[in-house]
Amino acid sequence: MKNFKRHTSRKWLTSIVLVCISLLSTSCVSSNFSVETLAKSDINMVSDIHIDQTLTLLKTLTRKLYKMNPGELAKTPGATIPSRISDIFKCPAPPPEPALLGRRSTQAMLAGLETAYEGDRVYAVMYGLFTMLHMAYNNKCDLFMLDFLVAQNFYNSARNIEILVWRLKTRQTSTGRLCLTTNTLEGDISNLSFERIFGKLIALSDTMALIIAQRGDRLVKHAVHMAGMSFLPVGI
Repeated sequence: MKNFKRHTSRKWLTSIVLVCISLLSTSCVSSNFSVETLAKSDINMVSDIHIDQTLTLLKTLTRKLYKMNPGELAKTPGATIPSRISDIFKCPAPPPEPALLGRRSTQAMLAGLETAYEGDRVYAVMYGLFTMLHMAYNNKCDLFMLDFLVAQNFYNSARNIEILVWRLKTRQTSTGRLCLTTNTLEGDISNLSFERIFGKLIALSDTMALIIAQRGDRLVKHAVHMAGMSFLPVGI
């Protein structure tokens, strides 16, 4: 009976991983990944993939935002896109830059989209997004067991990314321009490359929420999602 349950659990987990991988495309998976290795380190392998791919997507998003909003990069003398990526994506997460006044996670994202914010908006939004997802992992840099993680944090992170996407489309400066430019029109065709990246981040967080919840037989409280709603809490 135990062997049957173990086999069923691995079969289910393999299916979840395959669904996640199909959503993200094969180019997102490291070349040495093999589903068969799940038999040795099933859930932790999924965690490693989630962390690696999340960081890859966050860095790609940061590059694209700076290219679309070069004025934000110019706010930091001598900064380059690689140097700003290095400033943000460290583990443990570095303290925020002075303009954020100590704010992290969703509070940093909110600050970066304030009308009167004078700091680097790309940095504020991406630092906030990174630290929010880092908090979902209890601010850990290395994971050996996932039993201590909370599925609700990953579910809330996914919803917060959806809220961020909406805010990026609507938040304007005092001159009436968007705080940060993302998707653009190329003739009559919308460039939705930002939407695709955000969609992949949402899928990753939702997948982790599902895996953790079912592993511990825990329920996730689903939020009533409304445009403009406040960010949901993420933390220990």
